[in-house]
Amino acid sequence: MRAVSDHQDPSVAVLGFGYVGSCIAATLADRGFDVVGVDANPELVEEFERGHCRFQEAGLAEAIGRAKATGKLRITTDTSEIGTADVVLITVGTPVLDDGSLADAQLRGACLEVSKYLREGQLVVLKSTVPPGTTRSVVRPLLEQSGLTAGADFGLAFTPERLAEGTAMKEVQTLPIVAGGLDEISTQAVTRFWSRTLGVEVIPLDSLEAAEVVKLANNWWIDLNIALANELAKFCALYGVDVLDVVRAANTITKGNGRVNILLPSVGVGGSCLTKDPWMVWSAARRQGVEIRTAAAGRDVNAAMPEYTAQLAVNTLTGLGKDPSRAKVAVLGLAFKNNTGDLRSTPTLGVIEALRRIGADVRIHDPLVDPGLAEQMFGFALTENLDDAVRDADCIAVLALHRDFEDIDFATLPVGESCLVLDGRAYYAKEKIETLRDLGYVYQGIGRGSALAPTAASAGLDHGSPRQGELAA
Repeated sequence: MRAVSDHQDPSVAVLGFGYVGSCIAATLADRGFDVVGVDANPELVEEFERGHCRFQEAGLAEAIGRAKATGKLRITTDTSEIGTADVVLITVGTPVLDDGSLADAQLRGACLEVSKYLREGQLVVLKSTVPPGTTRSVVRPLLEQSGLTAGADFGLAFTPERLAEGTAMKEVQTLPIVAGGLDEISTQAVTRFWSRTLGVEVIPLDSLEAAEVVKLANNWWIDLNIALANELAKFCALYGVDVLDVVRAANTITKGNGRVNILLPSVGVGGSCLTKDPWMVWSAARRQGVEIRTAAAGRDVNAAMPEYTAQLAVNTLTGLGKDPSRAKVAVLGLAFKNNTGDLRSTPTLGVIEALRRIGADVRIHDPLVDPGLAEQMFGFALTENLDDAVRDADCIAVLALHRDFEDIDFATLPVGESCLVLDGRAYYAKEKIETLRDLGYVYQGIGRGSALAPTAASAGLDHGSPRQGELAA
């Protein structure tokens, strides 16, 4: 096989021009490489053609605009363009089914399209998250329907994407890339490709499976760490202790090659990766007869946090002598992460549904989310103006602290008497909390020194999380 990495300036096809694919394609093209983005969604391609980028990632739209202006980036639905590239990156979605197994329709479809145009000497790199063994047992045979043989006629490798939303354009140019190939030639080829194009550290591993496991290990750790933080917050609440103080102090101890690193509690975990990848681990292991308990336990804990957060509001409002079923609640921030407009698996949905079930009048406000998508998900329209959203509110629930919300003048908000500020992901400093209290607000945060909320069932919010080893409905 002629090593693709022998090309000093390899051309690249990115199949799947979603969030990950667009960030990678834009970066490569902005660096001067010829890139074609291929996606099956004509609406998405048309949006890019007229200069609109639906993904709210700092620097992405600008990079795409520059690359298109120089002719280095083309975006199309024409899959035959795959055959013109030296390197083919597959970045399609890989969701999971209810049992945690891979829903592989998109991946299979992408591989079959590549097989139609695959030619000798190309390097195919899968970046979509998959269970271990998928690149070898699913991707390889589908590509070989081309009549070519992986390892002999074309290279095959897996390099997981590990980008975090909100910082992806920076991370794609700085984070080390993990690489595993079907054979030594493929591993060397993909290592040289990323070294030449991005100039970042590349960590070659011994197999495709090792690289596949790395991505799962990353998200398994993150989700489980957040679960620890969330349960630590509940534990701290029992004793009137501020969980942020505990985390800050606990993280000063050295352990191994670094320090203890407990993450922060919040209203819950969302996004397309952390909510599915641990289940992918759990399901893949179970098929091999091994029960992975920590992946399921972390998912159970984090999936229950929206109910816990809603219950925290109910308890506090009740303690203030207010009827939660008649309360007016303004939710600020709907996205699953601060400073993004991403609603994928957002935990704010669970909070809002729980509050509405008991009769609360909920209004929602988020300047970063798409109004149409928000209405489709939550079942009612956004309140566009902040003052209208909080007018006469009994509770302001800050569930995502976007930059737009950092400088809110709480003194001027037209809220109701003794309005509760529910901190779901703002992490307000103690000085800020004292200021709020001086203004007549009541503050309540997750693990910020309050008594533990009773079980959800006691207040009619019984949407129990799945038992360990089971999946959420």
